[in-house]
Amino acid sequence: MNAPAAAPAPVPGQPAKPNAMKADISRLLDACVKFDASDLHLSVGRPPSLRVKGELTNLNHPPLTPEDTVSLMKSITSERHQQELAEKGGADFGFAYGDKARFRVSVFRQKGSVGLVLRQIPNKLRSFDEIGLPPVIKDICMRPRGLALVTGPTGSGKTTSLATMIDFINTERKDHLITVEDPIEYYHSHKNCSVTQREVGADVHNFPEALRRALRMDPDVVLVGEMRDLETIETAITAAETGHLVFGTLHTTGAAETINRIVDAFPTTRQEQIRTMLAATLIMVITQTLIPTQDGKGRVAAFEIMIINDAIRSLIRKNEAFKINSHIQIGAKDGMVLLDDYLFNLWVAGKIAYNEMMRRAVDVPSLEKKVREYSEARNRGGKK
Repeated sequence: MNAPAAAPAPVPGQPAKPNAMKADISRLLDACVKFDASDLHLSVGRPPSLRVKGELTNLNHPPLTPEDTVSLMKSITSERHQQELAEKGGADFGFAYGDKARFRVSVFRQKGSVGLVLRQIPNKLRSFDEIGLPPVIKDICMRPRGLALVTGPTGSGKTTSLATMIDFINTERKDHLITVEDPIEYYHSHKNCSVTQREVGADVHNFPEALRRALRMDPDVVLVGEMRDLETIETAITAAETGHLVFGTLHTTGAAETINRIVDAFPTTRQEQIRTMLAATLIMVITQTLIPTQDGKGRVAAFEIMIINDAIRSLIRKNEAFKINSHIQIGAKDGMVLLDDYLFNLWVAGKIAYNEMMRRAVDVPSLEKKVREYSEARNRGGKK
């Protein structure tokens, strides 16, 4: 959908002028693109806000009224999604702003009014080097089968990382690649692969149904946008078990927590079976987070990477996920790294601030100890 032309975009952090224009979606989207914002927030009672470099900043625009947010919502929301908003209190969909950008839109009701959050999806697919993904991930992308998970909180860059992996597969392999997303974010054209992209709600009813049908479509690689329920998780594991390469996402932090979250999603009577299936199918878990850079000019990704080997398979089968971190530490030669170690290395390199490192640490006391030892060694003139 293309919005009509409008006046120049408002500027973040500047006060609104008394005669400022009423809310106009084109001006707001232009501002989002111009200032390279990750998100645009539209909420009654405050000016439109952009998330730039991880922080929300108000635009020079008057506070939005209930009429403003309803008008903005209707300008980009289809009748079907407006009906979903009315019936369920919220709706999610993808929105193309001409050829300038794509947005993932969440529209919702709150305190009796309408609110929106629009996440900007870059038009350009990024390379492994551009987002900092280690080369070992390319080896995973060339595997014929298995379950590969990308985890982390909302806004941590999981979708961008997966899009990079899918683009690599699309370039390097000659396969049928199916994505199931809600909504579709990155569009992948046919390269060496035949690409099928299905949107939940528009092309298929739900994730489990989409996955079941995907297995009848001669797939080689399947991307599950979000493994949000037991049925989706089980179907994804089964797809990997039956000879497909499956990528999925979870909102977990760390490989050990990811294993436990999957197993705990199942009834107690089935957990031993699921651990056995996971041990046989899981090939990789990446956890990632985005951190403001020390110079304030952007954000940098930090990763935890677990590549499944025989020792880790044994831990999964024996319900000893609590031992996984020590195996990741000794697996550096295979490309493995703990999130806290990755954060520490970014801090030592001067790329992130100490406080930002600690905010995202998993084991804060251990990381504090490591920092003290490093600082003492430097003070003694030693080497890290």
